[in-house]
Amino acid sequence: MKQTSPLLLLLALVSFSCGSTLHKIFDRNKTPHEQYADKLENKKLDETPEGRMWLAASKQALQSPLTVDLPYRQNGYFPSDRPLSLGLKFHAKRGEELTFSIARKNGYPFPIYSDLFNANSIDGNPLISMDTASSQFSIEVEETTDYILRLQPELFRSGQYTLSISIGPSLGFPVAYAKANVESFWGDDRDAGKRRHEGVDIFAPKHSPAIAAADGYVTAVREGGLGGKTVFLRPQGKDYTLYYAHLDKQLVREGQFVKKGETVGLVGNTGNAKHTGSHLHFGVYTVAGAIDPFPFIDKTIHSAAEAPDKNMAVSLKLIKSRKLNDSLVKANTEFEPLAVTSKGYLAALPDGRVAELLFNEVKATKKKENTNVAAKRPKASSKL
Repeated sequence: MKQTSPLLLLLALVSFSCGSTLHKIFDRNKTPHEQYADKLENKKLDETPEGRMWLAASKQALQSPLTVDLPYRQNGYFPSDRPLSLGLKFHAKRGEELTFSIARKNGYPFPIYSDLFNANSIDGNPLISMDTASSQFSIEVEETTDYILRLQPELFRSGQYTLSISIGPSLGFPVAYAKANVESFWGDDRDAGKRRHEGVDIFAPKHSPAIAAADGYVTAVREGGLGGKTVFLRPQGKDYTLYYAHLDKQLVREGQFVKKGETVGLVGNTGNAKHTGSHLHFGVYTVAGAIDPFPFIDKTIHSAAEAPDKNMAVSLKLIKSRKLNDSLVKANTEFEPLAVTSKGYLAALPDGRVAELLFNEVKATKKKENTNVAAKRPKASSKL
């Protein structure tokens, strides 16, 4: 097969890459990443070694992602002489709101495609896919499961960036009292272990405002049973209902629309809470029953520690042999650094597999000159 010269390949790439408006040019139902892949195919660049490597890397990032814990932060680097993609797999709980921030070092706007997938459906559409110019996006977690974030730059685009993933609540806190706190959690024993707590208890002085955690409609206002005086609120556009129990007073009516922060009742100790301190029992109910409400309202914003600033224009050599998945990687094997976290490096083997390496597991050496076709491409000039 006839190979495209590096110069022609660069000319073709420059003609359509680096566009924050890429999504406006092509089919709106396709993600920016898919639009770029289509352009590679249309220009027949998918038949070049570099194009094939780029497409293969995007698949490998989803098929063999690196598992990380949230909250998360890394200082990342993509080299220009080797098409690479990074997949990060993590666990998230329903009700959390995840915020992803990508900041290019020194504001240099090299393109990075960001796609978030449910780990159980990597062959389907991503949950969210960002334009190359975007620097931050948030998503409400609608299923407690694993997710994969794929990051990939365009061909021959290089640069450093910082990625952070923080965790916050998707709902407002339902009690308007600064010192209100959760003292009884989901799953705690009730009635000497005969049943489990299906919500959280938020303790606050009697008559503290119990407020709407989201815009929505009041679906029921009831009195009696374990909950005493209760209010049910359906957040607008959601498939779950919020449950306010043990109220001293209910200040809304069934069918009423309330805005987030408006008072729906006053904290009390009605129902089976008459012998306890005043508190709000707050629950979240789906068609399948109650789910843990704490991730929905946890007031703490969880952010990861800063990552050290390391030189990543190097090669990393493994000091001792170690296992990577089910295979043994020998000492002195070279890795390509892709990111630095507070724990160590994320680095790639020549076959594209990515591993997390502790700082004391590797030594940095001067990077060898890359002899592949892409590395020999001419520098960009006014002629391009």
